[in-house]
Amino acid sequence: MDILEQIRYEPARVTGGYTDRILEIDLSKLELTIRDLTPDFKNKYIGGRGYTLKLIWDGTSGETRYDSPENILAMASGPLGNEPGFPGTGKFIIGTISPLTDTFVDSNVGGHFGPLLKLAGFDALAVTGIANSDSVVIIDGDQRTVSIMAAPVYDKEIDEGSLSFGKKLLEDINNGEYSDSLAAVTAGKGACNARFGIINSLFFDRKRNRIRAKQAGRGGTGTVMRTKGLRGIVVRSSLSKANGNNAVNKEDVRRAGARLREVISQADPKQLHLSAWGTTILSEYMNKFHLFPINNYQYGQGSESPNLFASVFLDRYFTKDMPDGCYYGCNLACSKSSEDVELTRGPYAGQRVDIDGPEYETVGAVSCMGIFDPHFVLEYNWYCDEYGLDTISTGTTTAFFMECFERGFLTADDIGYELTFGNVGAVDRLLHEIADAKGFGKIAGQGIARGKKWVAEKYAARNGISHDGALAELNKFAMEVKGLEFSMYVTKESLAQQGGYGFALKGPQHDESWLIFIDQVHKELPTLKDKANALKWFPLIRTWFNATGLCKLPWIDVRNPEAASTDEPAKNLPTLAYYIDYLNATTGSNKTQKDILDDSERLYILQKLINLRHGKGTRVSDQIPLRAMGPVYLNEYESRAEYYDGWLREQVSDSEVPAIPEKKHELLIKKRIEAYQQLCDIVYEEKGFSSDGIPKRETVEKFGLMDEQAHQLLQEFGM
Repeated sequence: MDILEQIRYEPARVTGGYTDRILEIDLSKLELTIRDLTPDFKNKYIGGRGYTLKLIWDGTSGETRYDSPENILAMASGPLGNEPGFPGTGKFIIGTISPLTDTFVDSNVGGHFGPLLKLAGFDALAVTGIANSDSVVIIDGDQRTVSIMAAPVYDKEIDEGSLSFGKKLLEDINNGEYSDSLAAVTAGKGACNARFGIINSLFFDRKRNRIRAKQAGRGGTGTVMRTKGLRGIVVRSSLSKANGNNAVNKEDVRRAGARLREVISQADPKQLHLSAWGTTILSEYMNKFHLFPINNYQYGQGSESPNLFASVFLDRYFTKDMPDGCYYGCNLACSKSSEDVELTRGPYAGQRVDIDGPEYETVGAVSCMGIFDPHFVLEYNWYCDEYGLDTISTGTTTAFFMECFERGFLTADDIGYELTFGNVGAVDRLLHEIADAKGFGKIAGQGIARGKKWVAEKYAARNGISHDGALAELNKFAMEVKGLEFSMYVTKESLAQQGGYGFALKGPQHDESWLIFIDQVHKELPTLKDKANALKWFPLIRTWFNATGLCKLPWIDVRNPEAASTDEPAKNLPTLAYYIDYLNATTGSNKTQKDILDDSERLYILQKLINLRHGKGTRVSDQIPLRAMGPVYLNEYESRAEYYDGWLREQVSDSEVPAIPEKKHELLIKKRIEAYQQLCDIVYEEKGFSSDGIPKRETVEKFGLMDEQAHQLLQEFGM
């Protein structure tokens, strides 16, 4: 590879979880800059999501779009990332201005890249500019160099893939061998051609003796990467990962980690069995409680759903007795893999591949398209990863167009074929069209927010109606908010999760507020006040995990037995205390739960300000499609009539409930909309926002965020 620019540097030593350095890469100017950070920076913005938010707040404007040269692609771990003595510390954040939402989006991803970046001397990196030709960046902590290089050219099959390209790149850089001292992030051809491109985080798994991948899947991070002409970033460091954070109090780190490992080993086998089954276990739970997405979220339960339960994947595909963690030291090890699977469809049919997954969200994406073939789930998983496409957005978008076809908004002439629920051949064809930007894939690859406008034009022209009228009908079942497609939970019966999706600052992604289990399964949020409290508290704690470099699953998905004796078991406070102990032992701080909530709220408010700056921060942006609140059409209502009738009787007197199903359905929808609007009012007040969802001036000032940009922004909104 030709070196385009290179600097030598002395890697900063990690102390108390930080290096206090950021690497800045300008691809347009071929400039590499190392910036030292003041203590105030980490004190206010923590790491991870906080660092990416601050970089984008300072370095972009309201006019910045995903393909603007000044857009920043930022990657950051946090002070608690990279500690094999504590479970779940391999996480890092990728943040940018999204091609889907036109505002800030971040994606939480595992693997070794974040920890190795820190060991190589950097808490974060920030990429700006657009390269003249495809490039790669090599951050080599061993050689003490950072290089921008011309991307290597391999054969077409490798060049177009994200996994294939990354594997070959890691091999070539290390003289034909893999090593867990190297990791990479890459994006494939699908990220060039669709707005929901992903970034793969690639690392060497010594147990499986192969490269594995985790995905920064949401919001189009890979699309931004490829738009910048960046094929991949490789990081290397041979420094020891044990005590890699150089904790202030190593013994307290060890003690906190031992306590969490003990809870996981004792509680997980009695609860979700994530260590054995992986996240596919959620398919069975979601189906049982009518939360499993089927046919574009029309239904939450189906007779064919057992074909996609965890036992099927464990029996047929997963390697039994092989614990798979995203990073060293995690005994939850819920990330499952499938080895030597034969592809039966698509351009690589007949090849045998290793597949990382599936996770629950990918399974739900396939059921959302009305397909219940577990082998197709595996193939869909692999092709999306190889092409660099988000399995969630791809599935939700396809399901939307399927319903458009079945309800007569689109014809076979519009699409080129019949795109019906359950049609595996049509879904397979569309997947490859999206990756290649061919045929109907050009439209589908734009996502739902843009695709529904195209459908409305077609339908309105054919039927002599207004575009706005057609769009209003489509909006009822177009499952997106703020431009981001829904992740895989049916929210019709969970008001808390409706709010979790609607108020999520980056769009309807469970990463910010996964309340459906505690609301719908455990029934722990019975009142509106309970739901509003959860809709403030849980996003803040989740923001803290995303800022510190931690996985949330050992906390939220493994309930500490001691939590049952607390006032709010859903918060799992006994386990959260281990994390706070770990923070204090690592950094030398003396923080309480209130302190970390305040630290997180600062980041939450900053993200809200960025949304306001980009036109996505008011009440209207928090509104969700009708299908997220209740049954849009009579077929959906009738499939759960007993439940809906019971709910309706709780809202009005028996005499007010109509006898005619159509009228009953009409009243139901009216009451569901009212309930969501009432929730908006309560949550905004709880968060210190105006009734229009705008942070009050005192809320912004409380967290030290009232700089000149924030002052002018609030003035524009009359605050």
